[in-house]
Amino acid sequence: MSPATPRRRVLYVLQGLPVPFDRRAWLHGTTLAAHGYAVSFICPKGRGFEQSREEREGVDIHRYWRPVEGEGKLGFIAESLWCFLATFVLSLRVALFGRGFDILHICNPPEIYWPIAWFWRAFGKVFIFDHRDLSPELAAAKFGAGDGIMMRTLLLLERLTFSAAQIVVATNESYKQVAIERGHKRAEDVFIVRSAPSLAKFRIHDPDPSYKQGKAHLTLYLGEMGPQDGVDHLVLAVKALRDLGRDDFHCVLIGGGTHQPAVVAYAAELGVADLCTFTGIVSDEMLCRILSSADVAIDPLPKNAWSDKSTMNKVLEYMFFGLPVVIGELAEARVSADAAALYVEPDNASALAGGIAALLDDPAKRRAMGSFGQQRLRDALAFEYSVPHLLAAYDAAWACVRPSLFRRRGGFLAKPADLSG
Repeated sequence: MSPATPRRRVLYVLQGLPVPFDRRAWLHGTTLAAHGYAVSFICPKGRGFEQSREEREGVDIHRYWRPVEGEGKLGFIAESLWCFLATFVLSLRVALFGRGFDILHICNPPEIYWPIAWFWRAFGKVFIFDHRDLSPELAAAKFGAGDGIMMRTLLLLERLTFSAAQIVVATNESYKQVAIERGHKRAEDVFIVRSAPSLAKFRIHDPDPSYKQGKAHLTLYLGEMGPQDGVDHLVLAVKALRDLGRDDFHCVLIGGGTHQPAVVAYAAELGVADLCTFTGIVSDEMLCRILSSADVAIDPLPKNAWSDKSTMNKVLEYMFFGLPVVIGELAEARVSADAAALYVEPDNASALAGGIAALLDDPAKRRAMGSFGQQRLRDALAFEYSVPHLLAAYDAAWACVRPSLFRRRGGFLAKPADLSG
């Protein structure tokens, strides 16, 4: 943007995780800031980020206290209502006393923020819906609710959110088709911005054998642990490998989440706690060191309507570190990993164990798969390749910005040009 161009201002909202812990959101925000946007965030506290207000890398962050991270249906509803109110209050604060905004970027899940979007659209703001998850399908995977009132409600909220959005950002082609077919959006208003690591953000270290706990091989899992993530299948696969007489590997499971304590207890119950290290949430440096030391990476996702169409960040992060991946046969997993993964029957701990064993016993195949994945990420899938699509989505949003319905000078009711900084 030239000095004469009004500075574009963005308010980026997410409920699931705080920034900068949410790497996708943080990459978006810092990229926009680097391209001249004035960026503000609203997100919950947590994961070691407890300040209510701070500035990082030129980005203004507003965090709110979240009294509960809902596990069941009622807990999730209570959490979402609290987050909705906190977000609305903070959006007023950003508009009145902060940097202001012309573009409102809101991530799902959940799809409850469309009333806030319509409120700000009345003042000339533009709403970008960041379609990061298939909430109805995710709920079915998480709670076992394939139909009924909950599913109809989630589909309605999804439609209302798509209806409020002028621009949609989708994580992959499957999600774009949902936006077009279920959300009735025009194809030209949907931009694919893939979830992938930035080549500049991670660092590969020399392997550290201490993570292997004296064993020959290190296997690992990375990610939040919810009931829908299938980590129980990985623990069962570890037991299956042990029952086959294998004692040559250790498994590190990195990440937190509401289901993590249950998975830890399950490993103890199956008698494989000595083969597993649960790190909880770790720093980016430790994350890179563990991933740099591993031999095989695993995503134990079961197959369902959510997992089959979703891009899992962990798979691309595994590829950054040149790790071969064992994963179930899932459509978008194959789009991401291609020959970097060994595909096994989903929902089958024995098949998962067999895939892990096959790679542990074939170092040449591990090297070939890891090299392919690393090259594929660097040549086509890294976040850097999505930056033009992100900026194009914002150019399209800026073209929709209109003067406020009100004409008062100054403050959040002013025209966008009057608010340039």
